[in-house]
Amino acid sequence: MENLNEFLEPGMLVKHPTQPEWGIGQVQSCINGKITVNFPDHGKVVIDGTRICLLPHY
Repeated sequence: MENLNEFLEPGMLVKHPTQPEWGIGQVQSCINGKITVNFPDHGKVVIDGTRICLLPHY
């Protein structure tokens, strides 16, 4: 399966496309398609990069 988040690197700010109430999260790691993101209003979440395409926040 294709990693939809290949461009992500630790420290980048992102939003979850279907969970806007989580706020803007910071990427902690991106290993083998698994992205760990720390969201201020939801905590640390591991996301399957083959299923969810995170939105970069600038």
